Amino acid sequence: MRRKFPIRMTWPLVFCMAVPPLAAQQPAPTSTQASAEKLPPTRDRRQAAKLFMQAGKLFMAEKFEEAMAEYQKATKLDPSNRDYRLAVEVARSHAVTALVQSAAKDRLTGNAAGARAALEHAHQLDPGNPQVAQHMDELGSDALLGLNVPLYEGTSAQMRSAATLEPHADRHSFHVHADARQVLRQVFTAYGIQTTIDDGVSPNRILFDMDEASFAQASHALALATHTFYVPLDAHRALIARDTHEAHQQYENEEMENISITGLAANDISDLVNVAKNIFQIPVAVANPTPGTITLRATPALLSSFNKTLRGLLNGQNQVLLQMRIIQLSHTNERTTGAALPQSFSAMNIYAEESSILTANSTLVSEIVSSGLASADDPLAILGILIASGSVSSSLFSNGLLVFGGGITESALTPGSGLTINLGSTYSNSRQLDNIQLRMGDGESSTLRVGERYPIQTSSYSNMATSSSTISGLTTSGTSSALTSLLSSYSSTATIPQVNYEDLGLTLKTTPSIMRNDHIALSIDLKLDSLSGSTLDGNPILNNRAYSGVATVRPGESVILAGELNKSETRSVTGTPGLDDIPGLSQAEDKDTQKSSSSLLILITPHLVRSPQPAGSSPMLHIERTGPSN
Repeated sequence: MRRKFPIRMTWPLVFCMAVPPLAAQQPAPTSTQASAEKLPPTRDRRQAAKLFMQAGKLFMAEKFEEAMAEYQKATKLDPSNRDYRLAVEVARSHAVTALVQSAAKDRLTGNAAGARAALEHAHQLDPGNPQVAQHMDELGSDALLGLNVPLYEGTSAQMRSAATLEPHADRHSFHVHADARQVLRQVFTAYGIQTTIDDGVSPNRILFDMDEASFAQASHALALATHTFYVPLDAHRALIARDTHEAHQQYENEEMENISITGLAANDISDLVNVAKNIFQIPVAVANPTPGTITLRATPALLSSFNKTLRGLLNGQNQVLLQMRIIQLSHTNERTTGAALPQSFSAMNIYAEESSILTANSTLVSEIVSSGLASADDPLAILGILIASGSVSSSLFSNGLLVFGGGITESALTPGSGLTINLGSTYSNSRQLDNIQLRMGDGESSTLRVGERYPIQTSSYSNMATSSSTISGLTTSGTSSALTSLLSSYSSTATIPQVNYEDLGLTLKTTPSIMRNDHIALSIDLKLDSLSGSTLDGNPILNNRAYSGVATVRPGESVILAGELNKSETRSVTGTPGLDDIPGLSQAEDKDTQKSSSSLLILITPHLVRSPQPAGSSPMLHIERTGPSN
């Protein structure tokens, strides 16, 4: 029966960091007797005593780690004083005890992450402390039973930390020509690592030649040359096996992780499981939609890569604030100048017109003559008295006369209207400003509408009740009562007309996309709808103007859309034919000029209000791929 070792493997790239030993792991100096014979300088002993007193104050204030650091400085200055070394161990013991107590409180309150952090710090201070190891085992049991499952914090708590190698930091050169098993053992031994080589490793002879290589470089090159991989058993022991799929399944160390993702829908959790299986090739990924968790089992490297990707997905999308300013300007100008000359004249005989007025007012004429105001032989005096008294009114006397001729043929010309001089100007300006702010996510679309909804009737109805009496066979003899009731029910039912509402005015659709250099690409769709002056079968005709494009700007810069909605100019001239051809007289004629224009100005300013993703590409994640070696 083959024994399975809990190991950790990363292939094809292996990165091992040489961790320097802690102060507690350093062996005690072996020159105690020599230091007793030769005491340090007086200045160093005084400085050590001063540090010892300061450390005592920190110790009384329960700042054990700071006190331990001061004690270590005092021990370095005066190694002949044993009290300093003992004080270091006492301070370390109190610091570890305080961290263990803090971890116990966090464990009771359900803060597994805080408890693990405290225990890992205590393990760094005193790796050989059995009390710390016991509490680590208890915390691992809680994780195994599913107790105290924390919310997602980047990575969930693991049962136990995987073993890691601690090779020497020295660089070595190798010039070896031997079988693969001997070369592997020699290279690992040079860095202080004991090896256990699986029987599947081929003993083929290889030539291994490297100069000034670190352990990470040498182990990686050797793995490529021998088609092997190694897994750490503890800090100074490793198992080496042939790089095959069966060996990975047999020796590879896997860990179980339970990720709590509250607030996500069941389909979103299912998508995350598909990502874990198909992209990261995690062998075991189970979704639990009811509690909102995902259970994973894979190597620590795969779990770490998945956690980093998941953290970026859960941070949320970038968000953009669009500040829109919509300005509409309207201008109307009407100007009337010049003189309006008479356009018509009336010709008459003065004698005939005079006789007609006197005949029409014969009674008044008799009274004027009898009263002695005028002689009967003086018709002009009689006519003047009639006009002055207001008894006679005519356009002849209001518009003036132009007399020509003489005697019985004396005639006159009377203009149809008088001379009119116009001098007027009217201005009208209007401005409309809308300030709108829209906040949306990266790649999300928003639609802004400014205007009104106009109803357009698409169908009408007609009532057949009035025409029921003309239907043959129903209103005459032989009409059945069933058909009559059916007709009355049909005639009394009115069909409701159908109306379709059209959006008139401005429709602006924007879609922001944040680029890697923090520039913002705005996809803009602009549409302007208005009613036309004509109709078709009673329905108005709609005018439509549209624009579509993409603009890329920096955050805080503005995109300007400007357009002229309408522009019209009307000019009418009233004058006498032929006068406009005479230089100088054409400007004196009556002119009426009307101008109107309307413009639209849109300013879009994007602001980056949330950017959880850094600029550029995300860090590359190494994903393990295990399979048979070629």
